[in-house]
Amino acid sequence: MKFSRRLAAVAALTAVSALSLGTSLPVLAQGTVLRVVPHSNLAILDPIWTTAYMSRNHGYMIYDTLFGTDENGKVKPQMVDTWTVSGDNRLYTFKLRKGLEFHDGKPVTGDDVIASLTRWGKRDAMGQALFQFVQRMDSPAPDTFRIFLGEACGFVIEALGKPGSSVPFIMPKRVAETDAFKQIEEHIGSGPYVFKRDEFKPGDKAVYTKFAKYVPRSEPPSGTTGGKNVYVDRVEWNLALRDAQAQVNALQKGEVDVIEALGFDHFATVKADTTLQMPKYANFGLQYMARFNHLHKPFDNVKVRQAAIAAMTQEPFLRASVGVKELYKTCPSMFICGTPFGSTAGSDIQAKSNMRKAQALLKASGYDGTPIVIMKPTDLASIQKLPDVAAQLLRQAGFKVDLQAMDWQTLVGRRAKKDAPDKGGWHMFLTAWQTFDVWNPISNPTMDTRGEKSTWFGWATDDKLVELRNQFMRATDEGAKKKLADQIHARAFEVGTHAPLGEYMQPMAARKNISGFFVTNGNIYWNLKKN
Repeated sequence: MKFSRRLAAVAALTAVSALSLGTSLPVLAQGTVLRVVPHSNLAILDPIWTTAYMSRNHGYMIYDTLFGTDENGKVKPQMVDTWTVSGDNRLYTFKLRKGLEFHDGKPVTGDDVIASLTRWGKRDAMGQALFQFVQRMDSPAPDTFRIFLGEACGFVIEALGKPGSSVPFIMPKRVAETDAFKQIEEHIGSGPYVFKRDEFKPGDKAVYTKFAKYVPRSEPPSGTTGGKNVYVDRVEWNLALRDAQAQVNALQKGEVDVIEALGFDHFATVKADTTLQMPKYANFGLQYMARFNHLHKPFDNVKVRQAAIAAMTQEPFLRASVGVKELYKTCPSMFICGTPFGSTAGSDIQAKSNMRKAQALLKASGYDGTPIVIMKPTDLASIQKLPDVAAQLLRQAGFKVDLQAMDWQTLVGRRAKKDAPDKGGWHMFLTAWQTFDVWNPISNPTMDTRGEKSTWFGWATDDKLVELRNQFMRATDEGAKKKLADQIHARAFEVGTHAPLGEYMQPMAARKNISGFFVTNGNIYWNLKKN
């Protein structure tokens, strides 16, 4: 009896505490909290406005997609139930599956889809490519939408199911009608989690609660496809815990459940700890790259860009940033080694280079000594050493370098600026892309060379690359696609769009009582159980 009264008292106290926090969560939900340390801070909540993976991961928590891509790269339906394609491949008709509902209680309709795709198509590289072919869209019934093409192309479903930044997430029509170049202010989706805007504190935490009305698909989860089953009531992202050692300490103590991006220096420690695990969540790794700003001197000069590419051989970056040999490899392909369009065409300028060659190229370029502003993130362990290596190699080649430190979210905001580097702009930043974002000429944003109309920062300009990419979009024969991909790859090296810096696997760490991990080729938090 005393024990029962004690339990009742505890339950009452917990209920009062929940009310005092202003939350409508059931009391029991507090007992099933998945605590995650994400790879960076979350500052931008609009996953269409930016390509930052934190914003994309936030998007996957609260929004759903029409299609997804499984662990092997195959596109499968997600919000879509059935679809048909006309005989001339110019009319696609899609029917949404039943039970789709936004977090505000309103049903998902074809009009919501059309508005969402229209906004996405103005920002994403693959979206812009698709909308070159889209003549119009309509919704003949609430659960149906149609895409009419001016001419046939071979990547409609692939574009709708792309898993990497920027993902064509479906938002309510009123939200999706926000100017594509302004950030949305309302964050309502139809996905498996609800974003707790009232509990969001940039630099501290982000909170997501289970959406009770979400109806998952029946298929097992794979990549971004299949059933998005939620077995916890609440996911908390710890945005404040940025020190790699402190993250591991917290994981060992049970203060957090998952470290999304384990610091490479702690790989051996976690591997030896029997209370922890490093679950497999990806079949493909990531690619490091250095991106040039093509708008301003000296990188408006193709010969200067070529000299920089020749100086930045891959091994020093991989060794310094990853260090664990089993986790990285050099790769001359901008489209990822071992993928359908993996290529070595034109890569000799980097793959077979040395510092003496780089110095000779720079001298011949007419470089005038302009200091290169390289942005260095201080709070993103997976890439924060890359700028130091770039600075060292470029200085050896003869460049002057201005290495400027800042947090990642500041860098994400600054890289969108087209101002001159001495007016708050930049010359170079270094980053990492997941395989599916860069493994073909359409999705790879560096291949969009339409100058200031390009969808990604750096704004490269090359009409020949634009034409080759357009031919690739229209190609339907796989052999023809491969030949065009090789030509595009060689041209990208020739004009110096960017420098690929090798490939690596990013380990994730978790406590042993967390189960349900599956291959996602990203960071996704459905299907997980906390035992």
